[in-house]
Amino acid sequence: MTQTHPELRVDFVNGPVAHRLRFGGGRGQELPKAMGLRAGKTPTVIDATAGLGRDAFLLASLGADVTLIERSPKMHALLEDAMARATQEGGDFADIMARMTLLHGDAKDLLPNLTADAILIDPMHPPRKNSALVKRELRQVREIVGTDEDATDLLRVALECALKRVVLKWPAKADPMVGVRACSHQIIGKSTRYDVFMVGDAAQGKFLRPKIS
Repeated sequence: MTQTHPELRVDFVNGPVAHRLRFGGGRGQELPKAMGLRAGKTPTVIDATAGLGRDAFLLASLGADVTLIERSPKMHALLEDAMARATQEGGDFADIMARMTLLHGDAKDLLPNLTADAILIDPMHPPRKNSALVKRELRQVREIVGTDEDATDLLRVALECALKRVVLKWPAKADPMVGVRACSHQIIGKSTRYDVFMVGDAAQGKFLRPKIS
């Protein structure tokens, strides 16, 4: 008997996203720290590879204005539907959605016409040797959006466009992305690390710190 799986659905109101909203660690979490959110500082953000929208939702829940870019028509439609449902939910969810703007297109083309303090890039990660380790939901996303073979080009464009920093979300033990300069510092979690590239004036002086874990 063939096992069938439910269609992929993006949901900001229920499940792990809502749980993280209620019980997460606020700005002390690894992603907000990497993006530059701290006491008295709330940068504007572009999530250049929106995917399931969870990172953008987290950042918006912490007060950041976030522009999401998704080039897959199907994934964009799923995000659009989820955002509409969250807006209809009202309350905190509607407030968060008001800080999220969804765009459809290739981030390499859109970024030069946008302005933000920080740009997040979370490309589809290199396939693991044991595909069973990858959650079904993420396998479904990979089937929709592909393998992001142009991730290096996107990172180069982002480095030209961000006002203060670019953050690459990458597997903790993966090799650095080839073809770009070394990051300024890293924030390393159990399975994910954030390679932070400071740019412009932010790359000078006090903003350059040693790698941390």
